[in-house]
Amino acid sequence: MSNLNKYDFVIYGATGFTGKLVVEYAINQYINNNEISWAIAGRNNEKLEHVQKKYNLPSNIEKIIVDSNDQNSIDEMVSQTKCVLTTVGPYQLYGEKIIKTCISTGTDYVDLCGEPGFMHKIISECSAEAKETGARIVFSCGFDSIPFDLGVLFVQEEVMSKLNKYAPSVRGRVRDMNGEFSGGTAASMKATMTALQSDPELINILVNPHALCEGMQGVQQDDDSKPVYDEELDTWVAPFFMAPINTKNIHRSNKLMNHIYGENFKYNEMWIQGTGEEGKAAAEFISTMNPLGDAPEPGDGPSRESRENGNYDVLFCADVDGETIKASVSGDMDPGYGSTSKMITESAVCLVKDCENLAGGIYTPAASMGKKLIKRLESSAGLTFKLE
Repeated sequence: MSNLNKYDFVIYGATGFTGKLVVEYAINQYINNNEISWAIAGRNNEKLEHVQKKYNLPSNIEKIIVDSNDQNSIDEMVSQTKCVLTTVGPYQLYGEKIIKTCISTGTDYVDLCGEPGFMHKIISECSAEAKETGARIVFSCGFDSIPFDLGVLFVQEEVMSKLNKYAPSVRGRVRDMNGEFSGGTAASMKATMTALQSDPELINILVNPHALCEGMQGVQQDDDSKPVYDEELDTWVAPFFMAPINTKNIHRSNKLMNHIYGENFKYNEMWIQGTGEEGKAAAEFISTMNPLGDAPEPGDGPSRESRENGNYDVLFCADVDGETIKASVSGDMDPGYGSTSKMITESAVCLVKDCENLAGGIYTPAASMGKKLIKRLESSAGLTFKLE
């Protein structure tokens, strides 16, 4: 088409709660950047016009009408952009046509997917085609799983610089987290539970930490499903509800990077609760509660004040040769909305602008963008990576 690659990225889902935050960040960060062009997309013209007016978008930020069930409209959107940035989930319900269109046309794609069943399906069915067409597909470009995936990469690079080897084991420990979780995350979990009813074998994917490694199976991982006492940190830790997706992405990163962490690499992710009997009681309580019980409905979310007052801090402990090397990743806004909207936007820009030599394929953030994305997140998105 004559307008092929008119845009560097298109924000699909721009009328949703998270999509609007992505639009707001893109305006603040890239509205006056002549080197980056973008557009907004959604299925409702009236709502798109409302977004245009609310944020006073200039005329060069165009709107595209797209329905995830209408292949012609999907084709029209994909044909105009180098990268589709989509916040429309659950992806297992609304994402397959879009992602497969990106793959067939060699178009880049980033999303917020934390749905291992859907990710496993796309990896199994489409990896070869993505490599052929040159499409770079990157799942999980929000709080799941950028701070964790890139946090492991960061601490491992510190280990390599100090010891000239990578650590065979890393422990991820959530130290602090304030803010609401995304209604989209809750909806995705509900969709996965529904899918389990029709496909009971999906459970094999959900419980396998190497499920996204295309048949490769590593060593038995340490159990992170119940409270334990972390001897090295001298604290009780509890199961972290995002560990099942983060762990899968981290092992896939290792696999895609030719197992630089080792084929027997172990990763364990839990939530710090404190010392003594109080810490133990807190860890036991966390292990029984539903962290998404109060999540908002898709399309709703916390106030600006709540988003800006939120934060998170994750410690990574790399255990090697009897020594522990520590690093941390922190964010200056709530994880599920404020920080996530910045992370996915910077992922789209990084993929298009900084990764010209990256071959086609289905990737994780660490394996596709790695240090380049860390640099962008630190300079623009309020994340801090540091050695401790």
